[in-house]
Amino acid sequence: MARFSINEMTTYRWSFEEDVHHCAAAGIESIAVWRQKLSDFGEDKGVELLAESGVSVSSLLWAGGFTGSDGRSHKEAVADARDAIHLAAELNAECLIVYSGARAGHTQSHANRLLRTALTSLLPIACEFGIPLAIEPVPTTYGDGWSFLSSIDNAQVFLDEFDSPQLQLVFDTYHFGRDEKIAERLPDLASRIAIVQLADGKRSPRMEQNRCRLGEGTIPLATIISQLLRGGYDGTFDVKLMGEEIEVCDYAELVAHSKQVFDELTTAASV
Repeated sequence: MARFSINEMTTYRWSFEEDVHHCAAAGIESIAVWRQKLSDFGEDKGVELLAESGVSVSSLLWAGGFTGSDGRSHKEAVADARDAIHLAAELNAECLIVYSGARAGHTQSHANRLLRTALTSLLPIACEFGIPLAIEPVPTTYGDGWSFLSSIDNAQVFLDEFDSPQLQLVFDTYHFGRDEKIAERLPDLASRIAIVQLADGKRSPRMEQNRCRLGEGTIPLATIISQLLRGGYDGTFDVKLMGEEIEVCDYAELVAHSKQVFDELTTAASV
């Protein structure tokens, strides 16, 4: 059975404690934990709250920025990522989301080298704790501040190079769900995907991400889910929504709606 999760960025205004309590009350068994919210609440208290509530962690957001694009040095970013792996292990998270960082004025080859060096350092720790590092590529149109890996193929180069089961992909339907060629490849990619971030959108994204409620946009979510399941994907589908429409939503209703549409989509995909 396909697993379902709510990303804490979807419920941006809720605190970590509210996220856990509301999801548990709604029968949502898993959340993607945002480190900022968890830090505000307290990491030790957060681990205890999750254990008490029975809510599991589909992913931990995020580590990376190895190019120095967020103001930290390469060494600081790697050290932070090590801390994030340890935290992910404490949370029993299914994976740790990783962003490479922007090119930040580096040549492409140097940016690649910085990411390669970071992964070389981090993968042994990830293997030790059993935490997959999930690289998230982000299209250049709105993601160049997050990642110089702007396509699935760009990210796959590193997966092929390291050839480790602890280095996998994030597939975000908002980023790449409209690409028919990618959709055709999903059965083959399924085994390399750590987590699917599920989102819809009414138009192709421009400079900012304006996601909408599932089923109200133009992304072929049923086809994507069907292709992934056909390829044997057995990870979590994590609802990650943001943008003007989402900001004004009633979060409790949004969570309930997301779960309902997800159930409908997965039922259709399995027929």
